[in-house]
Amino acid sequence: MSLVVKRSISIRGHRTSFSLEQPFFDDLARIATARGMPLAALVAEIDGNRPSGANLSSAIRLHVLEWAKSGHVEDPSKPGMGVDRGTSAKDVSV
Repeated sequence: MSLVVKRSISIRGHRTSFSLEQPFFDDLARIATARGMPLAALVAEIDGNRPSGANLSSAIRLHVLEWAKSGHVEDPSKPGMGVDRGTSAKDVSV
C-alpha cells in the first residue's frame, strides 16, 4: 500500500503543496526528467493548465495518467531512464 506524502513547492513566487502517493511522485519526476525540465517547472505548468477550482494533487495525478496512457512510459530498468526510486524530495522550487 502506498501512503500519501505531502510536499511543499514554490511556483511563480508563492508556496503551495500537493499530496501524492510515492509511485505518482516517482512518475512525475520521470516526466520532468524526460522533458528536460525541473520538477517545480512541470508542477507550475500543470498548475497553470488545470481548470479553475480543480485540486492540484488531482491535476498532477491526471497528468501522470495521461502521460502513461499516451505511451510515454519508460522502462526504469534501462540505464539512464527515469529517476532513482529512493527520491524523497519534499521541498522543490521554481
